[in-house]
Amino acid sequence: MKAIVKVERDEETGVFVASWDDPRGGGITTQADSFEELAVAVREAFRCHFENRTAPREVSLHFETDPVLQVA
Repeated sequence: MKAIVKVERDEETGVFVASWDDPRGGGITTQADSFEELAVAVREAFRCHFENRTAPREVSLHFETDPVLQVA
């Protein structure tokens, strides 16, 4: 099973917000200041949400707008 997580960036604060609705009910919402922190937060949220059942093997992040990486 693969989960597709919607990611938006709050324009006011610059925080990334990730959300996923579980088809069985409930879901997750988490946030972070950077891509790296977001990946950690999403992993932890899924670990907690699926504590007593089988979690998806893959989580795909779907960005509502294309992220821009600064390289210099």
